[in-house]
Amino acid sequence: MLYILCFMDVFVRIKVKLFLKKVTRSLCAIKMLTTLSMVLTFSLRGQDVCSSARIITYKVSIWIQRTAVEVVDDLRGTSLFLVGKCIDGMSCFDVIGMNCTMKTDLGKILADSLRYYYFDSDSLIQQAAGGTSAAKTFREEDEKGFQSAETEVLKQLSAMGRLVVCAGDGAVQSATNLSYLRYGVSIWVDVPLDYLANEFMVSEASSSIMSTTQETDPFTKVMNVLLQQYNKLKEGFAIADTTVSLLKVASQLGHEDLTSVTAEDMALETLKGIQKLTRVKKMMEEAGRPF
Repeated sequence: MLYILCFMDVFVRIKVKLFLKKVTRSLCAIKMLTTLSMVLTFSLRGQDVCSSARIITYKVSIWIQRTAVEVVDDLRGTSLFLVGKCIDGMSCFDVIGMNCTMKTDLGKILADSLRYYYFDSDSLIQQAAGGTSAAKTFREEDEKGFQSAETEVLKQLSAMGRLVVCAGDGAVQSATNLSYLRYGVSIWVDVPLDYLANEFMVSEASSSIMSTTQETDPFTKVMNVLLQQYNKLKEGFAIADTTVSLLKVASQLGHEDLTSVTAEDMALETLKGIQKLTRVKKMMEEAGRPF
């Protein structure tokens, strides 16, 4: 009996040590979860805890408002998840979680017109980690832990309603993350890579290129990295419930210059896409009812 007790004691000690080691290595992720819970709790109480967790006030066009009114009832509080290429995890440029401005502005306009709450999943991780630099360090030292943090963020957000979530690239990199997107309506914000590359080149983050590449054309370097990432993510983007394409909207409006397309133009097209989805769903539900 004494031998068994000693064996159990040793076994328990080993398990405790392994558990503590796991907790220590995931300390940043735990902090992230605590911060996320606080942000969600206080934001839904109407407290302005942080800029990424409040109802955004934008002056939106009357057409957007009218379409939103028609859509919001059929949505029944279903959350929206915006996915699309962003400068996420480009370690060669010392950049993490830089979303396309069009995608970000689109999310905020949708949140305002539908009276939803807006969240940026990458920003939540960065805030919980203690800033962009800390989040980058966390990712470099514990890639799996960082991916788990991304998954946990999506898990918590997917369990709620009336949210517009601007999701990072991690949202489409695993079957688990994609499954959480199914709790809402996923929208692929399809923006040309050269558009995103140009946006990156005029940002402050572009200065990191000078110290990381010997190429005479930094733009080509950025395009190559974006193309490599896009090829890894395109299958995940393709299964989104609906797509809003910058090129398509520009063509419909007769704009040759993509920068002439506004976030409001994209928002109206997005709401129309959601409207089609909800109508199809409603027709299917009615068709399934017994006479």
